[in-house]
Amino acid sequence: MKNRKKDTHWLVGVAMMAAIVVLLANTPLGMIQLPIIKATTTHIPVIIGAILLGPMAGAVLGGVFGLCSLVSNTVAPVAASICFSPFLAVSVGGMLGAVKALWVSVGCRILIGVAAGWLWIALKKIRVHDAIALPLVGAAGAMTNTAAVMGSIFFLFRAEYAAANNLAMSAVFDFIMATVVGSGVMEAIAAAILVTAIGIALLRVNRTRTLPA
Repeated sequence: MKNRKKDTHWLVGVAMMAAIVVLLANTPLGMIQLPIIKATTTHIPVIIGAILLGPMAGAVLGGVFGLCSLVSNTVAPVAASICFSPFLAVSVGGMLGAVKALWVSVGCRILIGVAAGWLWIALKKIRVHDAIALPLVGAAGAMTNTAAVMGSIFFLFRAEYAAANNLAMSAVFDFIMATVVGSGVMEAIAAAILVTAIGIALLRVNRTRTLPA
């Protein structure tokens, strides 16, 4: 009975977080206007879900995030959408191109939840306080997203990315590093703040529910 309740709690938690991911991915709520750029917040429920429910939940939620990205880049493509949509990538790279795009859009986002979940477990094992562990996990999850996506684009879609952004092949690395430093750092800071604020409240509620009557 206890295991059944635990499984139900896990499924309900994942479903709720997945709904939030879909909401953020399809509304302006998924973007924060910063002084210079816009930072995505869609990975925030992925990271929080990984903290509360474990790496497996984080992987599922990351997959949902990735599928939303795949659909968005397919139905409303922009310059670099060929790197995220298998349906667009297959036209230039065949099945291999489709597989590479699937990795960038979905595989890299799965890594967010896996990395965040296991980092949280590791920090809790060495008894790092929540006020320190939460921002560390939030920032690490966001940087995992940026590094995995942009790194994969560099290694798998360098030529296509250069063409989409009117860049010389030799300039792709500098352009990607500028994105990582500019957008990635800002998103890591935003994730650290939001994951800490939301996570402290949710962890308190979660622990209260598990206390014996």
